[in-house]
Order: sequence, then structure tokens, then C-alpha cells
Amino acid sequence: MNERADLNQPAFSIAAVERDTGLPKDTLRVWEKRYSFPQPQRDAYGERVYPIDQVEKLRVIKRLLDGGHRPGKIIGLSIEELVRISEVSSAGARLNVAADSLDELNGYMELIKRHDAEEFRQTMSRLALTMGLRRFVVDVVAPMNAMVGDAWARGYFEIFEEHIYTETIQVVLRNALNTIPSARKGPRVLLTTLPGELHGLGLLMAECIFTMEGAQCVSLGTQTPIYDIVLAARAQTIDIVALSFSVVQGSPSTLDAIFELREKLPAQTEIWCGGASTALRKKVSEQFLLLHTLDSIAEAISDWRARNPHRGPKA
Repeated sequence: MNERADLNQPAFSIAAVERDTGLPKDTLRVWEKRYSFPQPQRDAYGERVYPIDQVEKLRVIKRLLDGGHRPGKIIGLSIEELVRISEVSSAGARLNVAADSLDELNGYMELIKRHDAEEFRQTMSRLALTMGLRRFVVDVVAPMNAMVGDAWARGYFEIFEEHIYTETIQVVLRNALNTIPSARKGPRVLLTTLPGELHGLGLLMAECIFTMEGAQCVSLGTQTPIYDIVLAARAQTIDIVALSFSVVQGSPSTLDAIFELREKLPAQTEIWCGGASTALRKKVSEQFLLLHTLDSIAEAISDWRARNPHRGPKA
């Protein structure tokens, strides 16, 4: 660790590594002592700096940790071994896509890899129009999310390419939402994520499905403090607070935050949760409804209407 940094090779400060990988500084220091990885060098001021190859390995490790792997089992592996594990871990998501559809999705992925962002945007816009918003979200965007994440974990996609994908899909979905007439027949749904959850694409996808089911949606975007969610729910006379969680929020504190929100919301306001967080699936709770897939939103809305026949549209 006392080796001086090679000025000819790119290296990153511990703060930059934390931002880039999502791994806290304290975690990096603990791993350094416990597993002898990462092995940072020192800059001219004696501060830790991390060579780019170690940062790349940390990215893949973080992806595997989010998928349920334990650090002690994977940190000592080579980058090649980690990538192979990542490919196996993500195979399940790909198996849910038919072979012909997979070929088409791979073609869309190549548009991003060729950096043809405009062609990708036009292609996605055409699909949203011809397929309809619901099927576009479920059959194209959902599997592509998994494929893009897999491509990033394997090192095939750079972070900026993942960002181009995300930003483009968000533009397409928002444009499609703007063409849907305002509904007055369904429940009022507040969509947001809790503090610490930066990923907003899943939230937007859920908003598309809720809107197609006739819900009146109010989106607060990402990272809304619990107190502000409660204020918004009361001010907007919300029936359902819908929360989106990515694999980043997999700690037990995720459930604690949901339970705290439940205590503060009006009793008649329901909490619905969806996303890839493993914390949501560790135990069944009556405090919230777990939506396992985007398709399950339609059934959940139907059940809500059956339970609340007199809570009709609000002016």
C-alpha cells in the first residue's frame, strides 16, 4: 500500500472510487485490511489513490454484491473469474426473453455501443408508438435494463454508455406519458424513492403502467425524505404511495424506513413497493404491498378498486 503512484497511469482518489462504484470509503479500508484488496498506492501527499484496473474490479464486485454474493467469497477472485460469475448470475434474466426478441434487443444495444444515440432514440420512440406504452415498458425496456446492467458488469458498456441509455429511455417514456389523457377514474398514486435511492428509471416505468391503468399519478422524483412524502400524501389526498427500489437498497434499514413511513402516513393510504431490492423479499410484511413485476400493477389496481368501491375519483 505504500507504493508510490505511477504518474503515467490513471488513478482515482478514494472519494472518486466511492462515487464511481457505490462502495463506501470505510468499506474499502476494511477490505484493504481484511482481504488485501484493493491495494491503493499513495500520491505525492500520501493519500490513497486507486489504479484504474482495481476500480474496474471493484465495479464488478459491487454488482455481484448487489446480486447477493458475499465479499469474502469473491474479492480474492480475478477480474476474469468475477466477470464469468456475473454472466452466470444475469443469465436468468435473459432466459425470460424469447430468442427472436433477444436478437432484436441485442440490435438495440449495439446502437448504444456504436454511439448512435439519435438512431437509438428514434427506434425507441417508434417502438413505444407501435407497440403501445404498456408492452413497450414490459417487453422492451424491462429486459433491456437487465441487459444493460449485465453489459456494464462485464465491462462491455462504459458508465457513460449506460447513462446514454437511461437518459434516452426516460425521454421516450416521458414523451409517451404526455400523450395520455388525464385520468379521473382511478386511485391517486404518489411515486417516489426514499433517500439514498438515485435510480429513477424504474419509478418512471411504474408510472407508465399506473397511468395506463387509469391511476392519477403524482411523481416526486427520487430521494424524497420521509417527512416530505407524508406532507405530499396529505396535501394531494393520496390513496397509494408507490416506492421504487433498486438493488442498491438491500440493507435491513430499507424495511425500517418503510415501516417508519407507514407509521406516519394516514391509515387509509397504502404503500406499494417494487424493484430489485433483496431486502423487500426477505420476509412478508403487512405494512406494504410488494409488486413482484410491472405486470402485477394491473391486478393490484383491480384489487384496490374492489376494496374501495366508494373511494372514487377526486376533483
